[in-house]
Amino acid sequence: MKKKLWIFVLLIPIFIGGFYFLVKGNPPLDIGTLASSNDHKSVVVGIGNKGFGEVKILGVSVNNDEKPSKTKVQVSNALQGFIVTDDYDNKESIPYGFQNIEDIAMKAGTSTKNDEIYGLSVIYHESINRVNIKYSYLGITFDEMVFFKVEVN
Repeated sequence: MKKKLWIFVLLIPIFIGGFYFLVKGNPPLDIGTLASSNDHKSVVVGIGNKGFGEVKILGVSVNNDEKPSKTKVQVSNALQGFIVTDDYDNKESIPYGFQNIEDIAMKAGTSTKNDEIYGLSVIYHESINRVNIKYSYLGITFDEMVFFKVEVN
């Protein structure tokens, strides 16, 4: 009996560790559309969830881990698409369903479905060349970096 208990005690950490490395090796966040304003001070990152559980965005930073001026999530559909704007409250922006990041839990499988799409909308007072997305999936924290090509004239 003691031998079976020891085997069981040893297998639990192996399964938990294997699960952790499997999830960590296959992050669920799927990056799609990348769009920006002409001055690159407003960007949209299309995001989807290819995992089997919800994804919760924990934080967003830009460039060298600086805090953006404003950040929202657009919850739209594939036919409507996304809008690049520096004003979430104007009448053209309202149909795009801007919501606070903390109010959104991205449903599983949204990277393959066309009924609901998510766009991370970020505004900053300088040109944005990188967006850092920190998110949680199945209790594990991930960091994703998205780069924007900024052309200098």
